[in-house]
Amino acid sequence: MSDKTVIAINRGFGSGGRIIGGMLSERLNVHFYDKELIYLASEESGINAALFGLADENVKKSFFKKPFVYDHKILPPDSSDFTSDDNLFNYQAKIIRDLAQESSCVIVGRCADFILKDMPNVISVFVYASQEACVKNVCELYGVDEKEALKIITKTDKRRADYHRYYAGTEWDNARNYDLSLDSSKLGFEKCVDIIEEYIKIFNR
Repeated sequence: MSDKTVIAINRGFGSGGRIIGGMLSERLNVHFYDKELIYLASEESGINAALFGLADENVKKSFFKKPFVYDHKILPPDSSDFTSDDNLFNYQAKIIRDLAQESSCVIVGRCADFILKDMPNVISVFVYASQEACVKNVCELYGVDEKEALKIITKTDKRRADYHRYYAGTEWDNARNYDLSLDSSKLGFEKCVDIIEEYIKIFNR
């Protein structure tokens, strides 16, 4: 891949979006970032990684919580809100922007599509799958029955949707918010990677 390109992938739980992202990064020979972002943000800020983990793609419920406005600013250590979830988001956003400016990469989740929306070299992708396929994948991955798998999927997808709505101000699973939306249950993981790779070639012409 000659031109610097960042692929930001959002994914339904059990759709295989993370796996597809990993496969794509290997094929393109570029860096792959998922939970590593937590530890990079922890190193950058000096804030315990456990706090980033608790806030990872998660929004604490509150009737008084105001809509978030992302302004690229991070608070100093002497601020009373230094370890607030919003400041943790801003630190992680800083890491995402720094990585995107350094080299081509694949970034999974964490509103990367929104954080990088003003950068010209970003392709946003949403990976989803049928409920049946997601349940099957989660059953195999976690060794749970179908009822428990569906419960995990529903809870995780709602959490990700709430997180994206709060920080990005958009609906997480709306196809109009992405350059590509792919049904992995119909296409298969390999074909999804093929399509994204072909789109990158067209994007970089």
